[in-house]
Amino acid sequence: MPTSLRARPHSSEYSPFYHGYISAVPEGDVVVLLRDGGRELCDAVTGLSEHRAGFRYAEGKWTVREVVGHLIDAERIFGYRALRIARGDATPLPGFEENDYVRAAHSDERTIGSLAQELAAVRESTVLLFHSLPADAWVRRGISNGNEISVRALAYIAAGHARHHLRILRERYAIG
Repeated sequence: MPTSLRARPHSSEYSPFYHGYISAVPEGDVVVLLRDGGRELCDAVTGLSEHRAGFRYAEGKWTVREVVGHLIDAERIFGYRALRIARGDATPLPGFEENDYVRAAHSDERTIGSLAQELAAVRESTVLLFHSLPADAWVRRGISNGNEISVRALAYIAAGHARHHLRILRERYAIG
């Protein structure tokens, strides 16, 4: 596959909201970066004590377990959006309210080990999805949350979103 198809998306391929995530992704093959980033993220949370996984750095902020649960949900949503658009489905896709998802997930009732295991499986699924896409799918565009977005942008968003939260886990939770 031409590497240009997996190149960083142009700003016309996504909403300005996602610029920070996309710009956080280093240069390189985004599928390789997704695989490597998934390992780095899982390594950071695997083996945490349950006490440490229940830490929140400020009132009203998510616990480590809730951050990991959020990463699982968001990764699934980004992958689902990419799949629909890659397959040529022109149906506009809805947004999601992350705080509602976090509350409904009850991630604090799970072990950090089970969350880390699920996160690894979901990331591997994302990697396999993007790895399997034919060249023409990477540049397809659809509508998500009222904005045009490309499949290529969704790959970068998935990678950058996880990098964003890993940075927060390191800086504010002192993890990894």
